[in-house]
Parts: sequence; C-alpha cells; structure tokens
Amino acid sequence: MNSIRLRKNNLCVENISAFSLTKKYKTPFYCYSLKQLKDNYQKLTKAFAKVNPLICFSVKSNSNLTLLKELKKMGSGADVVSIGELLKAINAGINNKRIVFSGVGKTEDEIAMAIKKKVLLINVESESEVNLINKIAKKTSKKVSIGIRLNPNITGKTHKKISTGGKDEKFGLVYADFINLCKKIKKMKNLNLLGLSVHIGSQITSVAPFKRVLSVIDKIISKTKINFKFIDLGGGLGISYSENEKPFDLKQYAKLVNKFSKDKSSKIIFEPGRFIVGNTAILITKIIYIKKSNKKNFIILDAGMNNLMRPALYNAHHHIIPLKRKGRFAKGNIKFVGPICESSDEFSNQKKFSQIKEGDYVSLTNVGAYGMTLSSNYNTRPTIAEIMVSGSKHRIIRKRQSLEDLVKN
Repeated sequence: MNSIRLRKNNLCVENISAFSLTKKYKTPFYCYSLKQLKDNYQKLTKAFAKVNPLICFSVKSNSNLTLLKELKKMGSGADVVSIGELLKAINAGINNKRIVFSGVGKTEDEIAMAIKKKVLLINVESESEVNLINKIAKKTSKKVSIGIRLNPNITGKTHKKISTGGKDEKFGLVYADFINLCKKIKKMKNLNLLGLSVHIGSQITSVAPFKRVLSVIDKIISKTKINFKFIDLGGGLGISYSENEKPFDLKQYAKLVNKFSKDKSSKIIFEPGRFIVGNTAILITKIIYIKKSNKKNFIILDAGMNNLMRPALYNAHHHIIPLKRKGRFAKGNIKFVGPICESSDEFSNQKKFSQIKEGDYVSLTNVGAYGMTLSSNYNTRPTIAEIMVSGSKHRIIRKRQSLEDLVKN
C-alpha cells in the first residue's frame, strides 16, 4: 500500500494530513514519504535476493542529500554521471567502492576525480574516452577499473527522449565496436576491464526488452571469452503514473536475471532511480486563479514547469488530487496550468474534477524522480522547498531559495 493516499477524502502522507503541511510551509513544495522510500528499496532487494546485486541508486533521478543518506543506510551504492553527483554521493557517506561513474561525456577533470576517489568502475562509452582514461592513469601511475557500455540496439518502448538503447542513440558501443574495444583494452597496462554495462532507457514497463538484452550479453560473453567481474544491467524499471499503466513485473524480471546469473560468477549491478523514488513524493501547490475562457476552465497553480518539467518535456502525466476531496464534482474542460510564460506550462486536461475554488490546494503525484533535479529558476523564480515525512513527523530537507539569493547574481 502506498504511504501517500486518500483517507476519508483527505490526502495523507503517512500519518500526516497534506493540508496541514500547507499551514507550515509555503507552496509550492515537494513532500516525500520516508516509509515509501524504504518500502521501494526493500521491494527491490527482496525480489533479487538470490543474486544479491549491488544496487547503485541513480543520483540523476533525485540528488537530495537527505534521501541519499537514507538510501546509504539501506545499503545502496550510487550511479553518478557528473563530478557534482560523485561528490554528493560521497558526502552522503556512500562508500567509494559502491559508486559507478557513468555518462557519455565525462570531462578530463571528472575522470581524474573518479580515479582519485577510487570508484568501483568507470563505465566508458567510446574509444576516445578509453584513451583519455588510459592517458590519465599512466600519468598518475594508477591501474583503473573500467566497464564498457554496450549499445544492444534494443529499445524499451518508452518515450523517444528517454530511450537510450537503439543503434542511432549516442549511448554505448554497438556489438562490433564493443568486441574490438575489448581487444584494444587488453593491451593497455593501466586499465583493468572488469565490467559490461547496459542501459536501454527509462520508464520501461515491459520485461520483454530486458529479456532480449540478457540474450545479447550472453553473446558478447561467448564472443569475447571475458569473465566480466561485474555485469551492470542499468535501470529503467518503470512505475505506474496512471491507472491505465501496468506496473513493471518485477518478479518476472527477477526470474530472468536469476536464470541468466546461474552459470556466471559476475556480480550483478542495478542502477534504479525512478523505481526507488518515483512514487515517494507529491508536489503540493495552491490554486491562484480559476479563469474561464472559450469554454475552458483554466486552473492556474502557483507551481509551474520550472518546478516540474516532465509534462512540458515529455508530455508526462502526473495525476492531480485535491488535498481535500469534496463529494461533488465539477464537469467540463478543466485544464491545470502553471504561471510560467510558456504555452507548454500545463499539467493536465480533465473532464471531471472534485469541486475546487481559488485558494484550494492540490497535489501532483509520483514526482519523486526527475522532479526537483530538473527544476530551474526560469522566469527568475526561486527553487522550492523539499519536505520529508516520517510517521507523524515532518522536516525540511532542502530550504526554499530566498529572493535575496535568487537576485544577487
């Protein structure tokens, strides 16, 4: 059962009424459930207990330091794609040997820092990157552990902007290039090829693409004759953003991974982000105005695309729930929009919604992943607060940006 749900027509986060939080914190703000975070992580570890994987949380999905610290307590490592994410993971207390550095465009400074911090693996994505790592390793007299990201030419039937496994995408190396690079790395004395990595996209709700990926990995292993110490299966596990979306079949995927791992000594790595944090948070926002125009009811919120970019960027759906649901419903063309000066600053079109008025509060659900991390100061608006709820307690885990800080540069 989700820890964020309606109870007697009141939206609650664990044991706290979401409406009561609006008396304490200025809207809009993100609100997280610690219990939901723990439940999601435990669901993953339980499903894959037989293979005992290293779970490296995808920091890009949510980089809040408090969340990272809580995940560290649960045993999580980190998947990072920038020097900032690397240092944040270390600052959260995550062991360097539980950190994987990924990303298609690592700079020389980032590679040098990853080597200095002795991360578990640097997952490389091109021959040029391999040459640069080897150059830095030679200069510093280090032997660097790396993995190669495979592009399996498999798409996850997800939004094209978050699909990363096709041959025309910028990510990884296609089969033939992967094989050739393995041969070249063997001749580089300062590199230790330990891993094979793959990541085909985000918000994938079908197990079928992952089954095909495992088959391609088996072919790679057979061809290279390399007993990879680590096989990084990436993330991409989808969640349900609406009632029409089927939840990802974790049990079926676990069976496939168990079978795949049976004849291998490789340590399995996962890089989930959305699956762990996606449904842990809501964005609480206030209705500023209700504007009737051309047979439409524009519900203008104080939250905008600067706070939650996904709908504008991917046409993503986030269910909207009033903090206090009334018995009667308003009907018509109801459009929830933000205050930003862009036509794309809209969240949802609905034909029916609980009766609402100016000054009421609503929440956008399932915003824990790629919510705050994609936010900005667009229209020179301050970044908003993040609140954590645990049982009957709540606290600020990131302060709202002050206007003074916003305008000083």
